[in-house]
Amino acid sequence: MNDIWIVFSIIAAVVGLFMWDRLPVIAVCIGCAMALWATGILTIGQALAGFGDPATIFVASLFVVSAGMERSGVTAWVGQLLIDKAGSSRTRLVLFMMLAVTALSALISVNGAVAALLPVVVVLAVRLNRAPGRLLMPLAFGAHCGSMLLLTGAPVNVLVSDALFDATGRGFGYFEFALAGIPIVIGGVLLAVLLGEKLLPARVSKSLPSDLSRHAHTLIEQYRLSSDVQTLRIREDSPLVGTDRRTFDLSDRAGLVLVSVREAKDGAGPGRRDQLQAGDTVVVRGDRSAVGAMAQELGLVLVDEADADKTTNTLFNRESALAEVVIKPRSPLIGERFFPGMVTPSGDLVVLAIQRGGVDVTAGTLLEAGDTLLLQGTWEAMETRLEPAEVLVVDSPELVRRQALPMGPGAQTTLVILAAMVVLLATGFVPASVAGLLAAGAFLLTGIMNTEQVYRSINWTTVILVGAMMPLSVAIQQTGAAQLLAEGLVNWVGDSEPRVMLAGLFVLTAVLGQVISNTATALIIIPIAVVAAQQMEISPAPVLMSVCIAAAAAFMTPVATPTNLMVMEPGSYKFGDYWKFGLPFMLFFFVVAVFWVPFVWGF
Repeated sequence: MNDIWIVFSIIAAVVGLFMWDRLPVIAVCIGCAMALWATGILTIGQALAGFGDPATIFVASLFVVSAGMERSGVTAWVGQLLIDKAGSSRTRLVLFMMLAVTALSALISVNGAVAALLPVVVVLAVRLNRAPGRLLMPLAFGAHCGSMLLLTGAPVNVLVSDALFDATGRGFGYFEFALAGIPIVIGGVLLAVLLGEKLLPARVSKSLPSDLSRHAHTLIEQYRLSSDVQTLRIREDSPLVGTDRRTFDLSDRAGLVLVSVREAKDGAGPGRRDQLQAGDTVVVRGDRSAVGAMAQELGLVLVDEADADKTTNTLFNRESALAEVVIKPRSPLIGERFFPGMVTPSGDLVVLAIQRGGVDVTAGTLLEAGDTLLLQGTWEAMETRLEPAEVLVVDSPELVRRQALPMGPGAQTTLVILAAMVVLLATGFVPASVAGLLAAGAFLLTGIMNTEQVYRSINWTTVILVGAMMPLSVAIQQTGAAQLLAEGLVNWVGDSEPRVMLAGLFVLTAVLGQVISNTATALIIIPIAVVAAQQMEISPAPVLMSVCIAAAAAFMTPVATPTNLMVMEPGSYKFGDYWKFGLPFMLFFFVVAVFWVPFVWGF
């Protein structure tokens, strides 16, 4: 068996294993690279070179950028704008939803955009009494459309740009994709508005994501923190000045509960100093007369009496987070004395309230399994101090922040980093991989993300897929397999115009992309497309852009992309729902790839 047929056999095995879907994707991809080495097609250096390729590094860095936007509340801000602008009109809802997801997917990838907006869209559907199934598939398909707007929209965009650079010495520009992406977005929005009600089911899933947008308000009502809450300021002559803040305890004062102590310098969250100082504010809950007596005794001045919204804004903001935790069985905290208003031993969390069996515990008590505690602290403290061995967190602070805190800590810095990355990519001042690494490094150095969060944010399956499958593209070219397939395609086209070849490549790419990763599909098709263009003596630019559009047209099955699968359960979709709604999108993408692309990038 010669080298070409060995490569064809490996491709067939990879496609078959992807369709079989019994082995992990990364195992199949690594197996592909190792098979190319074991059969002597590539050297070990060539078989592993994809992991150090600039395109692989750039794809990994985009995951960090996406996570940074989510953590800082930029994506939540976009979701809040969507809620504010949509109103009750279905047409406006679909329009603004798709415009939002296309913009996000162009900047932070398809998966990140859908993951950020999925809970928001479900909440909107519930609030407006609409079936989520009528909205979630347009959300996923809109992300596919938006991926064609910018270079950062999808890994395939990076791959075709690199392939064009290798073939001609000039890659696609950062904004150049928009020449095809803008018509695709316009057509996608029109299809969703006109056909969504007719082709999508009105089923309601039994397992919808939780609405955490009013999470803080719910907690404050649950623990009755908004009733009789008053804020007092420590005077300069107060006996509390200079005392240890951990010893400030109201448990011996009947009817009074200490809610929070905040430093004067920011007034945003629980104090971090060891001693109380003049100007610090104390938030307490209790009878007004009892509060007045305490204020007179301790040298405090009444500032105001808080209502529910004011209390919410005081306790939950960009610096201060709330978390509800349950004492789990066999927790080491069982038997420890806790009381409302106490500061935890770490010094950066405050116990706002304790409930046992739904009843408030207003004095010191020994914790029991099943007790619930409401904690306040910085967002960083919530992430680092809530040990799984000690407590069960009812709702993840990270998920709450993504939904309920638009433009949170670091949002302005995030926008600056994002703008700088876009400028670097648009101007070509540095290679794309360098721009991505600089942006990812900026998120780390500015403290928006720590090292562990950076590691967790990267979708390693995608990165390994790109790195391990790149050698297959090299093997297809090196062995002459691309030449053979391209000659067959050119002979099939014959004297027909190049659009016929574009149609053939589109169909081949789109069909493969419904059953295996569109990134893996692109890595297989790209070398064939380049050689076919050379055989027909035409520019590879329209051919590669057509392949890119075909790879994005992953609409017909739920397994075509992670985003299609992501909306399946909350949208209560069945397998057949995808091809019914996806077929018009596929046909539209075909028209753009075969007829519009050659008009913009001439042969």
